[in-house]
Amino acid sequence: MAQYTFKKALNFLKPKDIWNVAACAIVFPFAMIAKIFIHNFWLICEEENEARDNGYWFFRWIRENHPEQKVAYAINKKSPDYRKVCDLGRVISYGTLEHWFWYLVADKNISAHKGGKPNAAVCYFFEVVLKLRKNNRVFLQHGIIVNMLEWIFYQNTNMRLLVTGAKPEYDFISAKFGYPEGYVRLLGLPRFDNLLNSTVEEDLILVMPSWREWIGRPSHDNRDLIFTQTEYFRAWNGLLNSRELADLLEKYQKRLIFFPHHNMQKYLSSFSVENDRIKLAGWKEYDVQDLLKRASFLITDYSSVFFDFSYMGKPVLFYQFDEAEFREKQYQEGYFNYHDNPLGRWADTQQKVVWLLEDMLKNNYRPTPEQIEQYFPVRDTNNSKRCYDAITDIQKSKRR
Repeated sequence: MAQYTFKKALNFLKPKDIWNVAACAIVFPFAMIAKIFIHNFWLICEEENEARDNGYWFFRWIRENHPEQKVAYAINKKSPDYRKVCDLGRVISYGTLEHWFWYLVADKNISAHKGGKPNAAVCYFFEVVLKLRKNNRVFLQHGIIVNMLEWIFYQNTNMRLLVTGAKPEYDFISAKFGYPEGYVRLLGLPRFDNLLNSTVEEDLILVMPSWREWIGRPSHDNRDLIFTQTEYFRAWNGLLNSRELADLLEKYQKRLIFFPHHNMQKYLSSFSVENDRIKLAGWKEYDVQDLLKRASFLITDYSSVFFDFSYMGKPVLFYQFDEAEFREKQYQEGYFNYHDNPLGRWADTQQKVVWLLEDMLKNNYRPTPEQIEQYFPVRDTNNSKRCYDAITDIQKSKRR
């Protein structure tokens, strides 16, 4: 397993990282003094502008069930999600001196994203290169891991607790990612607590494709990229505008919402449809989990949100028009066989997508309870509680 080096870390250094080094240095002595007096403080966050994933649901559960726990949520105060957490408890302004102070004071930094901290590059240097605060980090994830992700190997994270949500995922990470025994736990994702109380809109189909790193992440290689000339755009825009899909939506009286991955939302305005049954959805106006709960059918490509859908017992169709390129440029294949699995069907062409969609709608295709149980032996509303108990157990063992 390859380990990221200090030299490799420098390749990702940006001007704002220099400011963050200075910010950390300024608050460091004050934070060390504060740690003498402040104990068992937890800091939770997701991405800078978000409170809608496992971090939010875990923070909400703690505030509602353990108000005595010292905890705060870090988010950009200009975010549309700010009010959601502000109404629950203490909020810290993301990426500020305040954030750095509490990051250093916290006994546990709990995040739904590996980079969820004041500054990902600087914190990586502290936590992985210098191996400081290695027992401090809890990773709630922002989706079930499906692929072989080198950047989540233990030697590249030093995470004390990695929460998993599916049994095959837990087995895969425990065997392949190099974590010490007990550092990977099958606890369930906190956001799963809110999935089983859904009201499904039977006429709603959700299309939610994942991102492409070689397109969505700015780099020297793609600085001249024209998005509308990419295969990603042509495939998804072509599907949305296909006559066959329009006829199918009309025939079965369905609506469709197209909601691409957060990292591809900046390209949403490039897509266009003239069908009143199809809606292009932006992240500021729509919540991912709300869409997943409302929809009766999901079309995605590689996004692990399909597991949330399967958790609710609903059908999935995988559209993978660029499988070879995706495996070469982004993620190596993991344990899940998209081509042959009990949770959904697979297509690699627009024509096959429409054909399978109609077949699945006509035959009311959905996974059986026994098939779902292969992935989720327990489906309940106690996922956040299990995460809380696991973290407090770590705290107790640390004091012994």
